[in-house]
Amino acid sequence: MARSYPVHAQFWMWLLEGVLATAIGTVSLCTKSKRISYPLSSRTAKRALLSFAAPIAAGGVLTLALYRANAIGLFPELWLLLYGVAIVTAGAFSVRVVPLMGLCFLGLGTVASLTPSYLGNVWMMAGFGGLHLAFGFVIARRHGG
Repeated sequence: MARSYPVHAQFWMWLLEGVLATAIGTVSLCTKSKRISYPLSSRTAKRALLSFAAPIAAGGVLTLALYRANAIGLFPELWLLLYGVAIVTAGAFSVRVVPLMGLCFLGLGTVASLTPSYLGNVWMMAGFGGLHLAFGFVIARRHGG
């Protein structure tokens, strides 16, 4: 039987996993940039990074506000929705499947907002685990990573 952790403990696990994912993503981005000889200092890359960073920063501010209000149960839908916005906006500078992934995150976040908060881990796993794996496979297969 699965062990259930208090929502506050889950928050710290989610946050730690988010930091780890950010580190992996940053290393992967730098590696691919070098591999394809496309500098991250290019105008297009800067625009894509800014388009991604703005919704993520908004998510950080709202996360802090909701944490202070003890509304941690709202994090899964907040994070899925704002991550979806970040992917859609930054994806405008990428291959067509990337904005579609963002729309899937938006859809999942919407569904998460309509369900009880105890299902938060399910939605987080479905989005940040499932959608990333599925779309990552497609992107790697069709576009080289």
